[in-house]
Amino acid sequence: MQRVTPHVFTSTTIRGCNPSYVVTTAGVVLIDTPQLPTKAVQMRKQAEAEGPIRFVINTEHHVDHIFGNYFFKGAGEVVHHQGVADNFMVPTPDLDPFAYAIEAIPTDDPEAAAIVPDRDTYYEDPNRGDLVFTGDLELKVGEKTFHLIHTPGHTPGQIAVYVPDERVVFTGDTVFSECQTWLMTSDVEQWIGALDVIGSLDVDHVVPGHGPVTTPAYLATQRAVLLEWTGAVAEAVALGWSREETIARIDFRDKFGPVDIGQGYMMDHIQTLNAASLWDKFTTKRSPAR
Repeated sequence: MQRVTPHVFTSTTIRGCNPSYVVTTAGVVLIDTPQLPTKAVQMRKQAEAEGPIRFVINTEHHVDHIFGNYFFKGAGEVVHHQGVADNFMVPTPDLDPFAYAIEAIPTDDPEAAAIVPDRDTYYEDPNRGDLVFTGDLELKVGEKTFHLIHTPGHTPGQIAVYVPDERVVFTGDTVFSECQTWLMTSDVEQWIGALDVIGSLDVDHVVPGHGPVTTPAYLATQRAVLLEWTGAVAEAVALGWSREETIARIDFRDKFGPVDIGQGYMMDHIQTLNAASLWDKFTTKRSPAR
């Protein structure tokens, strides 16, 4: 684990999100859990060596932020925004989250084969939220206050976790630091608003969902990435490009960095997914106002 401050730890060098924890005088608060099972087990041991785990907070519902919850059963209350609870490990036409998580084990965590449950066993109790909230939430643990701020955009239930005493904010995937941004089914306008909210916080350290720990200055870079993607696809639509033309001609692989650790093979998929999802949004016919 990387020590960000004397009491804040994160891991930015494994496949999946950046799982983190904060040590307080009354126990430990986790922010997101490792996707890889052996890393989840290891992180639990490390965290519990610092004190009892009081809360496990998930910043979003994407599988790389929540799959590891299974290995933290019995370790503190699990905290979700309602948007996370509504979508927790729910298969969609585009993605089976359990299959996606299992796919990474042979290549990135082969030793996990002995501890990964089968699908039915997993879904009996994947360790969903015990405390589910809407809007924002404040938790007091020991001497520290944790502000869970609803920052929708990347996902509807997205939150940032702000710890003023440590001058740190955990953004989840509102920030992809120095790596490719996954737009997926995001609302880019809300996402930019979320960056404004995070930018208003008094912090020195920004722990992103993916990529290295950064500073508030990087928020402008993340905004620029979103605007370049939307601007390029909006121009394509204005020029009358088809969906296929837009996918073929808009590509930011050489500008916005590598894919995060362990997913280099998905570069083509990201470029296609981002261009296609934006094209679909910009060309969807809206019902006239009444």
